Amino acid sequence: MQTLLYIFLGGGLGSLSRYAIGQYFSSQSGFPWATFLANILACTLLGLLLGYELKHGMKSEYKLLLATGFCGGFSTFSTFSAESLKLLQAGHTGTAIAYVGISLLAGLIAVYMGLKLIEFL
Repeated sequence: MQTLLYIFLGGGLGSLSRYAIGQYFSSQSGFPWATFLANILACTLLGLLLGYELKHGMKSEYKLLLATGFCGGFSTFSTFSAESLKLLQAGHTGTAIAYVGISLLAGLIAVYMGLKLIEFL
Protein backbone atom coordinates (compact mmCIF):
# COMPACT_ATOMS: atom_id res chain seq x y z
CA MET A 1 0.00 0.00 0.00
CA GLN A 2 2.88 2.37 0.76
CA THR A 3 4.21 1.77 -2.77
CA LEU A 4 0.96 3.05 -4.26
CA LEU A 5 1.06 6.11 -2.03
CA TYR A 6 4.51 7.13 -3.29
CA ILE A 7 3.42 6.72 -6.91
CA PHE A 8 0.17 8.57 -6.23
CA LEU A 9 1.91 11.54 -4.59
CA GLY A 10 4.60 11.79 -7.26
CA GLY A 11 2.07 11.40 -10.06
CA GLY A 12 -0.15 14.09 -8.59
CA LEU A 13 2.76 16.53 -8.28
CA GLY A 14 3.89 15.70 -11.80
CA SER A 15 0.40 16.20 -13.20
CA LEU A 16 0.03 19.55 -11.43
CA SER A 17 3.41 20.63 -12.78
CA ARG A 18 2.39 19.54 -16.27
CA TYR A 19 -0.82 21.55 -15.95
CA ALA A 20 1.12 24.64 -14.84
CA ILE A 21 3.42 24.42 -17.86
CA GLY A 22 0.36 24.04 -20.09
CA GLN A 23 -1.14 27.19 -18.62
CA TYR A 24 2.06 29.16 -19.05
CA PHE A 25 2.95 28.01 -22.58
CA SER A 26 -0.11 28.10 -24.76
CA SER A 27 0.06 26.31 -28.11
CA GLN A 28 -1.34 29.26 -30.04
CA SER A 29 1.84 29.36 -32.10
CA GLY A 30 0.86 26.12 -33.84
CA PHE A 31 3.67 24.16 -32.19
CA PRO A 32 2.79 22.31 -28.96
CA TRP A 33 5.52 23.90 -26.83
CA ALA A 34 3.98 22.98 -23.47
CA THR A 35 3.92 19.25 -24.17
CA PHE A 36 7.34 19.36 -25.77
CA LEU A 37 8.84 21.17 -22.79
CA ALA A 38 7.17 18.91 -20.22
CA ASN A 39 8.36 15.78 -22.00
CA ILE A 40 11.94 17.02 -22.39
CA LEU A 41 12.12 18.14 -18.76
CA ALA A 42 10.75 14.76 -17.65
CA CYS A 43 13.36 12.99 -19.79
CA THR A 44 16.12 15.13 -18.30
CA LEU A 45 14.93 14.44 -14.76
CA LEU A 46 14.63 10.73 -15.48
CA GLY A 47 18.18 10.70 -16.85
CA LEU A 48 19.42 12.47 -13.72
CA LEU A 49 17.57 10.00 -11.50
CA LEU A 50 18.88 6.98 -13.41
CA GLY A 51 22.41 8.36 -13.31
CA TYR A 52 22.15 9.07 -9.59
CA GLU A 53 20.84 5.59 -8.94
CA LEU A 54 23.70 4.02 -10.91
CA LYS A 55 26.32 6.10 -9.13
CA HIS A 56 24.98 6.25 -5.57
CA GLY A 57 22.04 3.92 -5.35
CA MET A 58 18.56 5.10 -4.47
CA LYS A 59 15.86 3.95 -2.11
CA SER A 60 12.94 2.34 -3.88
CA GLU A 61 10.60 4.90 -2.30
CA TYR A 62 12.41 7.74 -4.06
CA LYS A 63 12.36 5.91 -7.38
CA LEU A 64 8.63 5.33 -7.03
CA LEU A 65 7.95 8.93 -5.99
CA LEU A 66 10.19 10.67 -8.52
CA ALA A 67 10.76 8.38 -11.52
CA THR A 68 7.54 6.40 -11.69
CA GLY A 69 5.23 8.95 -10.09
CA PHE A 70 6.49 12.44 -10.90
CA CYS A 71 8.05 11.75 -14.30
CA GLY A 72 5.11 9.56 -15.26
CA GLY A 73 2.60 12.24 -14.30
CA PHE A 74 4.65 15.08 -15.76
CA SER A 75 5.39 13.61 -19.16
CA THR A 76 2.57 12.88 -21.54
CA PHE A 77 2.81 10.53 -24.47
CA SER A 78 -0.94 10.54 -25.04
CA THR A 79 -1.09 14.33 -25.45
CA PHE A 80 2.00 14.21 -27.66
CA SER A 81 0.27 11.64 -29.89
CA ALA A 82 -3.04 13.54 -29.98
CA GLU A 83 -1.30 16.83 -30.83
CA SER A 84 0.69 15.13 -33.58
CA LEU A 85 -2.50 13.73 -35.07
CA LYS A 86 -4.25 17.13 -34.85
CA LEU A 87 -1.37 18.74 -36.71
CA LEU A 88 -1.62 16.09 -39.44
CA GLN A 89 -5.40 16.45 -39.68
CA ALA A 90 -5.07 20.23 -39.96
CA GLY A 91 -2.72 19.79 -42.91
CA HIS A 92 0.40 20.85 -41.02
CA THR A 93 2.36 17.79 -42.11
CA GLY A 94 5.76 19.44 -41.91
CA THR A 95 5.13 20.72 -38.39
CA ALA A 96 3.84 17.30 -37.31
CA ILE A 97 6.87 15.50 -38.70
CA ALA A 98 9.20 18.07 -37.10
CA TYR A 99 7.37 17.77 -33.78
CA VAL A 100 7.63 13.98 -33.71
CA GLY A 101 11.25 13.90 -34.87
CA ILE A 102 12.48 16.71 -32.63
CA SER A 103 10.59 15.30 -29.63
CA LEU A 104 12.10 11.84 -30.00
CA LEU A 105 15.61 13.10 -30.65
CA ALA A 106 15.50 15.72 -27.88
CA GLY A 107 14.06 13.17 -25.44
CA LEU A 108 16.88 10.73 -26.10
CA ILE A 109 19.46 13.48 -25.78
CA ALA A 110 17.85 14.75 -22.57
CA VAL A 111 17.99 11.33 -20.88
CA TYR A 112 21.58 10.89 -22.04
CA MET A 113 22.60 14.35 -20.83
CA GLY A 114 20.96 13.70 -17.46
CA LEU A 115 22.94 10.48 -17.12
CA LYS A 116 26.19 12.19 -18.12
CA LEU A 117 25.63 15.21 -15.87
CA ILE A 118 25.52 12.97 -12.80
CA GLU A 119 29.00 11.68 -13.67
CA PHE A 120 30.38 15.16 -12.97
CA LEU A 121 28.62 15.61 -9.64
